[in-house]
This record gives sequence, structure tokens and C-alpha cells, in this order.
Amino acid sequence: MSLFEEKSLLREKLGYNFLLFLVVALFCVFAVRLWYLQVYKADYFFEKAQDNVQRRQLVYAPRGLFQDRDGRLLAVNEPSYSLALVREDTPDIDRTLKQISRWTNIPLEQIRAEFERGRDMVRSFEKQVLVSNLSYELLTRVETEVPYWPGVKIMVQPRRKYPQGEVLSHVLGYVAQASEEELKRDPGLRLGDNVGKHGLELTMEQTLRGTKGLKQQEVDAAGRVLREQVLQYPESGQNVQLSIDLDLQKHIYSQMQGKSGAVVVLDADTGQVRALVSTPGYDNNKFVFGISHADWRDLIEDPHRPLRNRTIQNAYPPGSVFKPVMAALGLEEGFDPEEEIFCRARYRLGNRVFRCWHHHGDVDMSKALVQSCDTYFYKLARKLGVDKMSPFAKKSGLGKPTGINLPHERAGIIPDRDWKLRNVGEAWRGGDNLNMVIGQGFVQTTPLQMAVFTAALTNGGTLYRPSLLLEEKKLDPQPLPWQEETLDFIYQAMVDTVEKERGTARRLRTRDVEVGGKTGTAQVVRLMPEHEDDELEAVDYWFRHHGWMISTARKGDENYAVATLVEHGGSGSGAAGPVVKSIYDYLFSSEKAAQEDLP
Repeated sequence: MSLFEEKSLLREKLGYNFLLFLVVALFCVFAVRLWYLQVYKADYFFEKAQDNVQRRQLVYAPRGLFQDRDGRLLAVNEPSYSLALVREDTPDIDRTLKQISRWTNIPLEQIRAEFERGRDMVRSFEKQVLVSNLSYELLTRVETEVPYWPGVKIMVQPRRKYPQGEVLSHVLGYVAQASEEELKRDPGLRLGDNVGKHGLELTMEQTLRGTKGLKQQEVDAAGRVLREQVLQYPESGQNVQLSIDLDLQKHIYSQMQGKSGAVVVLDADTGQVRALVSTPGYDNNKFVFGISHADWRDLIEDPHRPLRNRTIQNAYPPGSVFKPVMAALGLEEGFDPEEEIFCRARYRLGNRVFRCWHHHGDVDMSKALVQSCDTYFYKLARKLGVDKMSPFAKKSGLGKPTGINLPHERAGIIPDRDWKLRNVGEAWRGGDNLNMVIGQGFVQTTPLQMAVFTAALTNGGTLYRPSLLLEEKKLDPQPLPWQEETLDFIYQAMVDTVEKERGTARRLRTRDVEVGGKTGTAQVVRLMPEHEDDELEAVDYWFRHHGWMISTARKGDENYAVATLVEHGGSGSGAAGPVVKSIYDYLFSSEKAAQEDLP
């Protein structure tokens, strides 16, 4: 064999070996890949294959209901319908979003934005809600076309409804769709879930929210459900029964129409809230599926601030309803309640004159409370001073939250020397004592605080944490820092304020009921001397005084405490008095008794 032939044969052999090596290498690669897919990743691809045949879907759990003390429903769940999208079943997402926009008349940009916002928050083959709360007319029209749009689903979701609307808006609050932050913070939430945003819906979220169930569905290649099986049944949220008397709440709300203010009625012996009214209210149903921009603008631009719960979120100068606290301090410090001073309707401190609303003449402590004489308390304040007044008021339940189960409660203000220096940048002065003792100056309290304090006057001297739940009574009892003789004196002075001819709360007299009261007129701004005696209508609304009244009522086993505040209402007797009187007429009327006797 020639050298040329040998080299040619060698090249053929090398080529054959290389080809063989290449075939073996490719075979090894395929073998390894096959092992990786069939063995190492077998479970993963089995699950993925199963997803194309079997899917798991969450089942919504009904939210717990609210009831009043007699079992009447205050918040219920109704079925609502939503349009959702399963991305994996949708061949042309952009075209489908355009069709949803045409169905609903919602701008395409808004539909796309909702889709993009939620696409990373839903799992594979999970429904993503794009449009909630479909009208029945739209539902009927869409339902006939949905079968021609793969991936589009109609979902049934529970919708919260508040039958009483604004009457209980500040008590119940409302639910709305969970925000992105809430979804990230709470693993139990899914896109489109409603959560409590305000009121008891917020503070009792974990009690009211149920546990979702789980069902397994078998679907065909088009995503149509062939059969399904419930793997875990949903558990409903717990129902909550409130201490609120719905009829009383509605009655008070009607009495407060046209007024901005707050009314609290407590069962004085238990601390339970029988009514908690803030006016104006708002329709909490509008928030459930997203309030419109127009409605939201109307609410936030309303000068009367309907979204604020005035019973706990607004703090006001208490005016003369603060005087019982200061009179009690005087008694505890050993002041003689029978000692008289002379009221000339003016009291001078240095070069400043402090006014009293009337020329009372000789007054002792009882008469000063009954007729609301400021001059008596001016002189009392000069002897007491802020270093005694401030701690005593705080120990009497003021200047701190009551602890009611509602969000955003304010503490109010009971000032002292440090407070003024820190917040105003000035030292405490003698005139500050005179303002403080009559509930003016820097002093601020909430209507609920005054109701809790008033309840202690008629229940034997115990401050209870107020409760909105029927099952909760006498929470966190704290005694007033008063001797029994002090408590009896203040309580009797309040009764005399109703029963005596010159008492400022005499309009509250109610047959066969022991009623006590104290009026208060809280100055909003200091009027010029020439306008101090103007008629109410002649003063600009925002400059008018606030009208206060705190009151107690006892009859048999019934023992109530009421605090009422009417913003810019003028006098306590003229503005708040008629509201309180209507409450007692309702509570102790024969008609009310007849209703309670019905089976």
C-alpha cells in the first residue's frame, strides 16, 4: 500500500472516530437531559401538567355580621358580580382588555392599569379581578358573550352593605379593597379582597374576617370546568352584637339633623354605649367598591367634615361642663361649700377683666354650679392653681383616650406648666388658671370623655372603659379620686341644676325620673366687647360658641349618662338641651316601654 493510500485511510478512520465520538456525545447529552427532565424534575413537571388539568381555587368566606343589642342587622353581605381574567387561559390579553373596556365603558387605560397593578399579585391560573360590582344589566349582557372570550370569568363575591347608612357610619366604618401594602403585610389576603378601613370594621377585622376555603377543579384545554371538589370548606367570620340601641341611635340622629355635633349615651352602671352619634354622617356604602372622585371631593371639601367622628376625633373646650371637676377639687382641698362670694359679672386680675355671663350676686359652691357662675370659679382657681387642677382633672378621666374600640381617638388636652412651655413657648400665667377653671383656654375634651366622666357621677364614682359590644361590661374600672361626700355633693348640684328655678338645665325635667345636668357654653373665639351680647343669628356661624350639656338620668334599674355637643350652637341650654330632653322623652316614654314588651 502506497504512502498516499495509508494517509487517506488514516483520514477516513479519524473522520469515522470523530463522527462516532460526536454521536456518542450527543447521545450522552440527550440522555442527561432526559434524566434531568424525567427523573430530577419529574415532580415539578407532573405538577405543571396537573395544573393544565386540575386547578385549585379559593372559596370566599362570608364576613361576620353586625347586630344591634336586639339582634337587628346593621351590616350584611350581599352577592355581587365581578369580571376577572385568568392570564394563562387568555390567548390575546390586549384584545381581551379592549373588549372588557367596551363592555363596561371604562377607559382602556384604566383597565390596563388595573391589570398591570395586580398581575404580579395573583398566582398562575388564579383569577385576577379587573372590574367589581357589575350591574345586573351589564351582567346579563356580558354573560352571553363570555363563552367566546377564553380566560374571562364572572366571579361572585360577597359585597358589604350597611342598611342604616350614615346613621351608623362613624360606629361601623366601612370596608374597601385591600391596598398593595395590606396585601404584602397579610398573607391571608388576595387581590380583590375587602378589609376594614375605618370604625369597627377596622378594629375588629380579625374577628369579622373568615377563613377562605379551597376547591379543586378539573378543566379542559380551553379552561372550562368539567368537575370540581371542595377540599376545605370556608369558615364564616364571627358575628358581632353591639350594645347600640338602633332605635335610639336613629332618634338622636334625626334630632341632630342640620347640626354639626356629637351625642353619646352610656349605660352608666356598665359603661356600655347605647348610642354614639356624630353629625353630619356619610354614606359608608359608597366606599365598599371604591368611592367616585366626585363623591370623595364632596366629602373632603365639605366644611362640616362629615368623615370625622366628633365623639372621639374632635376635642373641644368643655366650657362650664368642666366646672364639676374643679368644684370637686375644691371640696377635696377642704374648701367650705357654703362660703359665699359676690358676683358682679366681672372679675379683675391685674389689668385684665374676666367676664361672667350674669350678675349673680352672693353665690356659694352649689349655687355657682346650678347657675353656672364664672366669678366663683375664678376665685377658686386663684387658690387652687394649675399644679393642683391639672393632675386632678387627669385622675378624673380627662386628658387621655378612653380606650373605646374605635380608631383615631384623641386624648384631648389637660394643660400644665410644662405643656404650655413646650407647645406655646411661654410660662404659665395667672390668667391661664382663670381660663382653665371654666373649661376654656387650652383645655380640650372629647364628648366621649365627658360622657364617661358623667357616668361616674351617677354610678357611685367608677370610671369604666366604654364598650360597644353587648358582651362587654364594666371594663377596667377606675375609681374617681373623690371622697363619697364630694361625689354626693356634685351629683346633687347637678340634680338641682335641673330642678331649681334658676338652674341652667331646668328644661330637662322629666316626670318620675331623677335627672341631673350641667350646661356649658364654650367660646370659640373671643368676640369684641361690642359684639359679646349680640343675638346668635347676628354672629358669623364659625364664630359662634359651642353648646355643651352633660346629664344623668335614673329611674328604677335604668341609669344613663349623656354628653351632647352642638358645634357653633350658641348656648348649651338652647342648643344641646332640646336634644338631651328628646332623648329622655324617648327613653322613658310609654311608647318605648310598650315596644320593649313586645315579643
